[in-house]
Amino acid sequence: MFFERPPSGKSDSGELAVLVHLVFPINSPLHANDAAEFKDLVTSAGGEPVAFITGHRTAPDPRHFVGSGKLDEIKQTLEATGAELVIFDHALSPSQERNLEKFLCCRVLDRTGLILDIFAQRARTHEGKLQVELAQLHHASTRLVRGWTHLERQKGGIGLRGPGETQLETDRRLIRARIQSIEKRLEKVRSQREQGRRSRTRSEVPTVALVGYTNAGKSTLFNRLTAADVYVADQLFATLDPTMRRIKLTNFGPYNLSEIILADTVGFISHLPHQLVEAFRATLEEVVNADLLLHVTDASNIDRDTHRDEVLGVLKEIGAQDVPVLEIMNKIDLMDGKLSQIDRDEEGRPRRVWLSASSDEGVGLLLSCLDELLAHNIIETTLHLAHEQFGLRAKLFKMQVVVREENIDDGSVKITIKMPTKDLLSLLKQYSLTHVM
Repeated sequence: MFFERPPSGKSDSGELAVLVHLVFPINSPLHANDAAEFKDLVTSAGGEPVAFITGHRTAPDPRHFVGSGKLDEIKQTLEATGAELVIFDHALSPSQERNLEKFLCCRVLDRTGLILDIFAQRARTHEGKLQVELAQLHHASTRLVRGWTHLERQKGGIGLRGPGETQLETDRRLIRARIQSIEKRLEKVRSQREQGRRSRTRSEVPTVALVGYTNAGKSTLFNRLTAADVYVADQLFATLDPTMRRIKLTNFGPYNLSEIILADTVGFISHLPHQLVEAFRATLEEVVNADLLLHVTDASNIDRDTHRDEVLGVLKEIGAQDVPVLEIMNKIDLMDGKLSQIDRDEEGRPRRVWLSASSDEGVGLLLSCLDELLAHNIIETTLHLAHEQFGLRAKLFKMQVVVREENIDDGSVKITIKMPTKDLLSLLKQYSLTHVM
């Protein structure tokens, strides 16, 4: 926002960047970042890593984040590679960014700025673009001063106020006004989503939300279940804008739940910037208000347990920790000898499904589990059907909800069925039948 980007002709792959990744003690909140994931983030943003500088510290340096020796190493690397961008795999304070840029004479980007840049590239819908811009403005509001270091910024008396102070205040007012405008527009989106949720609640259509670490295969599974054409790529944050589809579940599982609403959501990542969580709260409300969460995990990833904990942390942050969860262990096609299966808890309820969304193996098991977990208010009752009502009898058998049938001497039947209450009431109304035993 505050620096001109260099011409893109320097490299066919993207902007040349020096990456800095420090390792902190295990008990430090900065310890969890993964070096390989950091490189993937940079390439996903369109950058070309030309050097990867690592180091160990017990705590960040308050002035430059890194020590003086590492700072000199970074500067020498910049001169040797011709790079004009340094990216840190950590959150930097505004003063640390300013000090680093002043010393290195180039742009410096931290992990938050990097993720914001990726989100800005991925946003396609109007809502998505607004949410990203809101997060960028909140992030930029603390860093305005660095764009005006060439102007006087003193406060005090007559003759000590320079044009820089006036410009800074103008920028702050413009940013505050833009933030307020975006928040009002997102509030309308939130109201529209709430109306949609109330409509789905009235029609008793359950909502299922896909959540998980970025690049776990959520969109591939979404496409497999819905026959949609959501963008899929082997890169971080391939999906940013939420997508919702209504899908049929007939003939899967014992209850034949008719349909559900399936929502694909943005992927999570370690140290997800708080600005993004706040900006995407309107979208993430679909997660909070879902009847069931499908927590998709890349089962072939050696860091899957860490990724799982990161997702659970974000779910807690947005208030979705109490929503029922079914774990989806995806990408078993990348694991030697692993077959699709359902893991159940002590009460026999499904808690984990092993499958491959790309090959379709185990997807039928997932649909059966959805039917089993979401068929709320299942009723078992007996209907007394006369001969002229056998059209309903045939339909009940077709729906596979018949538990048993007893023939009566007068040609009628007593038929015991098990199905969702709302579906039963709909059938009774359709066939003008009120006699329920």
